[in-house]
Amino acid sequence: MVEAPLLELRNVSKTYENGFRAVKEVSYSIGKGMLVGLIGPNGCGKSTMMKCINRIHPTTSGEILVNGESVLNRTPGELAKVISNVPAELNTSFGLTVAETVMMGRYPHSTNLWWESDRDESFTEEALHKFGVFDLKNRYLHTLSSGERQRVLIAKAYVQEPRLMLVDEPTSHLDMRYKLEVMEYLNAMVKKDMSILIAEHDISLMARYCDLCIIMKEGSLFRIGPPKEIITSDLIEEVYGVSASVGFDNDGELFVLPKRYKSGRGSI
Repeated sequence: MVEAPLLELRNVSKTYENGFRAVKEVSYSIGKGMLVGLIGPNGCGKSTMMKCINRIHPTTSGEILVNGESVLNRTPGELAKVISNVPAELNTSFGLTVAETVMMGRYPHSTNLWWESDRDESFTEEALHKFGVFDLKNRYLHTLSSGERQRVLIAKAYVQEPRLMLVDEPTSHLDMRYKLEVMEYLNAMVKKDMSILIAEHDISLMARYCDLCIIMKEGSLFRIGPPKEIITSDLIEEVYGVSASVGFDNDGELFVLPKRYKSGRGSI
């Protein structure tokens, strides 16, 4: 018996009320135990597609399945037990502390309405230690640095015990050290029964850590495969309109060095 992919999209499209087609008949599948990079220029449909997967946005057409079951047939509470979401930015923290924010990730599993179980509390404490924010547990979320806040949001998603974690631009406001730190945390979280899908602009970072990369262009799937096999200077030019050097360093890690924007209208 062939095991179903962890995540499968079948001809998924999303068209907004103004007629804009943000996602156009996208199909792909992701196996279990994978770190997957979702790459493409601004406006290519990355964030919209992830919001369709966790049903923040309804799809216009197509099917989305997690563990072989359609997400359309699940309630938000049922979906939260299998999919967790790490947003690019948290619009408000509602005056929550770090510990309270992480504990919120346990709510899909809670059986008590007014208090947490011993397992909820121990799992939350474990996550606070695991992601290096235990000493910050009584701090308010809005007082943290970008790197600290990102680790808290990842810890919150972790305690949901998901099968699929969706992470939107986790390193966009971070310096080099924290970019690597966040990616190391995400890489360590991948398990044999859980995968992580990351929408990210740093192509070199995705190539270093990801098992698979999905390249999007203008709402469509452009290419999918292992990053070191599919990311080339020709691909960068076709997707981004940028001339770039793509090579490998002494450790065999792929890097992308943008050189100039090829506007097609002459030099600026």
